[in-house]
Amino acid sequence: MIKNKIYHAFVSVAMLVAVGISATSCLDKYPDYAIPADKAINTLDEMDQAAIGLYASFLSGALYSGYLTLLPDLQCDLAYAVNGYSNIYGNIWRWDILATNSEITSVYASLYSVIANANFMLQYAPRVEKTLITDDEFEQFNQICGEAYFARALAYSELIKLYCKDYDKDTASTNPGVVLVTKYNTDELMVRASLEESYKRVIDDLDMAIKLMDIDEQNFSGAIYSSSYFNEYTAYALRARVALYMKDYKTAIDYASKVIDSGYYVLSPANVEYTSGMSYFTYMWQYDEATEIIWKIGYTINSYGGALGQPFFNYDYRSMKPDYVPAEWVLGLYDSSDLRYDNYFATYQTGYDHGLQWPLLFKYFGNMSFYNSNILHTSMPKPFRLAEQYLIRAEAYAMNGDYSLAGADIATLRAARYVSYGSSVSMTKDTAMEIIEQERVKELYMEGFRLMDLKRWGKGFERKPQEQSLENGSSKKIEADNVFFVWPIPKHELEAPGSMITPNDSNI
Repeated sequence: MIKNKIYHAFVSVAMLVAVGISATSCLDKYPDYAIPADKAINTLDEMDQAAIGLYASFLSGALYSGYLTLLPDLQCDLAYAVNGYSNIYGNIWRWDILATNSEITSVYASLYSVIANANFMLQYAPRVEKTLITDDEFEQFNQICGEAYFARALAYSELIKLYCKDYDKDTASTNPGVVLVTKYNTDELMVRASLEESYKRVIDDLDMAIKLMDIDEQNFSGAIYSSSYFNEYTAYALRARVALYMKDYKTAIDYASKVIDSGYYVLSPANVEYTSGMSYFTYMWQYDEATEIIWKIGYTINSYGGALGQPFFNYDYRSMKPDYVPAEWVLGLYDSSDLRYDNYFATYQTGYDHGLQWPLLFKYFGNMSFYNSNILHTSMPKPFRLAEQYLIRAEAYAMNGDYSLAGADIATLRAARYVSYGSSVSMTKDTAMEIIEQERVKELYMEGFRLMDLKRWGKGFERKPQEQSLENGSSKKIEADNVFFVWPIPKHELEAPGSMITPNDSNI
């Protein structure tokens, strides 16, 4: 049964944007809230405090509220740097990617910090378990352990996505995966497991998370959508995503269906009014609450992560000087009746001397509650939404040749996004993936999926200059086999004492 979420309150414990530039490997670091091991986590209350730190670690601007969300999309073909921009993320956008890049190093370090936090909890969990007496205590204990397993699985899945090659079952046992650390304060060798072993770790952790966070359907009648905490269905959602990345289409369909068919989540319609002048879909982006949010990073006015919308507006209450604007080809994908366009983009004249007027990314303009407190461009990241599960299942259906079922899922998504839409989308072997690929761009724009999508599909891209786009980077053709589709392992990890980590081809 899902635990009462009053147990947790977000605090600014364990916030970090690790730069990882010392000679010490980020794999060796203690959790930020660490105290001597012989005094750490002896009671259920102390374990609950550790869980607070685990959740707080996701506030890091190197993760979903910043680099982990933005860089994979900015690196590709979805946005253009504007003449006069601040050069933020410029090396990534230009594909001038080095193993010393601070953003790439920070992502790596912050994900391993999440893993360290989870390992810290799991290593000392057995001695807490010995102190438990009541059923409620065991229930809470299981839920917390499940959260730790899920967090570790999520962090490893993101490391695999960015620092490993695309999964191919014929080469997965020989291609390098990630360094698997499953114990706290360990002397495990710093060596990369195979890609196959790395994915197995993720799946095993998710299986444990599902078992421990199991919702008692008979006795539970509450709402779990728009949650800032992990539960059984968060684990199903990640399991579906991982299965798609592994090209295990049957499993992707099975787990996405568990989420879709659960009844706990409903697509937030853009064509149904929630409150005066605001649809359910609009409310999701302006106030970060929605029936389709499976998991979000919870913010408060006093404790929040990075500002996702900053590089797309740089609004100073006088003018807007965006670093990046949407690619013209992306804007052209939306039909006139597609309500996502007006929710994601708004046309403004910029404050640059050249006066560019362009549709800017309004999607991350910021939570209005925070904006009213003079906190700009701050939106709660939503790493798991129901819309993605429909897209996962549609792609898996299409890859299995079930085009009618794939078309039905795309039609269901569009019905929630268009002024009005029919009951089906016609697909064939020749058209299915083009439709699905475009739908992923339209729905998941700037949510961090593009680099992995192109890698999974074996596709490159070409940028062509658009109005006031920066010359250095606007004319670029990236082939599908470019080594920088896989990020380099941070240099300090390769050079840390005792490191046996294999570099990537991009570590050149």
